[in-house]
Amino acid sequence: MPLSFRVLGGFGEDNALYVTVDTGQRISRLMFDCGDGCPHSLETGDLLAMDHLFFSHFHMDHISGFDLFFRVNFDRDEPPVNVWVPPGGTDVLHHRFQGYQWNLVGSKQRGTWDVHEVATEHIRTTRFYAREAFRTAHPQGERPRKPVIVAGDGFTVEAHQLVHGCVSLGYVVRELPRVNVDTAKMAARGFAPGPWVKRLRGPAATSSEVVAINGTEHSVAGLRSELLVTTHGDSVAYLTDFRMNVATAEYLAEHLHGVTNVVCESQYREADLQLAEDAMHSTASEVAKFASRAGIGRLILFHVSPRYLPDGLGGLLVEARTIFANTSFPDGW
Repeated sequence: MPLSFRVLGGFGEDNALYVTVDTGQRISRLMFDCGDGCPHSLETGDLLAMDHLFFSHFHMDHISGFDLFFRVNFDRDEPPVNVWVPPGGTDVLHHRFQGYQWNLVGSKQRGTWDVHEVATEHIRTTRFYAREAFRTAHPQGERPRKPVIVAGDGFTVEAHQLVHGCVSLGYVVRELPRVNVDTAKMAARGFAPGPWVKRLRGPAATSSEVVAINGTEHSVAGLRSELLVTTHGDSVAYLTDFRMNVATAEYLAEHLHGVTNVVCESQYREADLQLAEDAMHSTASEVAKFASRAGIGRLILFHVSPRYLPDGLGGLLVEARTIFANTSFPDGW
């Protein structure tokens, strides 16, 4: 599968989400939050190759594992480390960068970090260098905020502001539509595979362009119309630490309609609604109602309160499934 994901951490632990997008030519790696022990679940090579790290917010259970990520990547030069943070997050990370002794760091250190602060109307980027011991924040300007904050190789990432007593960013990764050759139709025409197949998937053809197949010329435009099939890509949303009030439920149902997989916090059962309201979290039934309304594919509950360990987890899952049948805990839980 070109888009795949894994929830890091287990029941009653800090959680994060790891997403990969494989185009066949390149694998992009994305990580959402950095809770205690979560980066340890990944291979060092995956951490070194991480394209983007996204933070929802900076409560302890979402950043406690950052030290390992930073240790592995602080001296990475190409490409720069890209980190996406909610408002005020640049200052938080700058303090984290400065929380070490850098007396042996010199001009040969290569590390470059770009911190992108996602506000309501704009995105402001600030650069930090390991060779400067991360002392100086270098403004790189700002750009207008659009729904899509990252346009990667075969995927996009959207950010959505949620409320948790602070801004908690939710994210949606969408795989771009895939264009493939219908091999059954190709075989039915008796077409042998060859370089011409790659041409069909390339830039749009002119009306006069032709390719040779089995010694006969065929119109590229005609073959594209006959043999190419477009498949909608998968998608996964990461929603954590927020209050699912009426306005939020309406907003998410509109903007996440039809998302293939939604990984969503479910801290409390409905009987503990007051606890959810006091702590600015969501209940299993509230999340399931949103999932049903949004017409998503699969709802994956995570970031569950330890108060339900070990015997209350089944009841929490049943509560959600009563409203939205295709609800589960993460694979491996």
